[in-house]
Amino acid sequence: MEARNSASNRYKLQRRAVPENGDRLQRYENVDVQSIHVLVHTFYGCVRQHPRLGEIFENRLEGKWQEHLPKMETFWQAVLLKNGAYKGKPVPAHLKQKELVSSDYAEWLSVFRPVVRELFVPELADEIIAVAERIAQSLWLATFGIAGAEPPPELSSREVRWSGSC
Repeated sequence: MEARNSASNRYKLQRRAVPENGDRLQRYENVDVQSIHVLVHTFYGCVRQHPRLGEIFENRLEGKWQEHLPKMETFWQAVLLKNGAYKGKPVPAHLKQKELVSSDYAEWLSVFRPVVRELFVPELADEIIAVAERIAQSLWLATFGIAGAEPPPELSSREVRWSGSC
């Protein structure tokens, strides 16, 4: 219980001052409900522009974005704040997505990583990305894995491939 409280205390929203090195972006130094809100809305705004993922998400969520985004905020709150807010079942939800192919999880990360790097200070971004990679690996294994399968290397940290506008 003490570890959970210290994690919650560590994840208060703060913005850093503009550094002297010319980096004008103000990034979150901690995670809280507001920074997760910004992350989810920014990320899905970029997903909607992605040449492959945009179509997949639009086919599933057309007219349902108002319902989906708060659910994703709750999911990421549960994951990053460990608050138990999310009660859904992501694996069965992803198994229903028959249009997914193996490389879609890497594409998802190719959008997620730069969004997180833009929004959070580097050390925190690395932590969030590592969590997202574990989630992507787990979902890939549930969707495409067989006994002894290893997730593709694209599901662990590497350079971003997609050069979309986000």
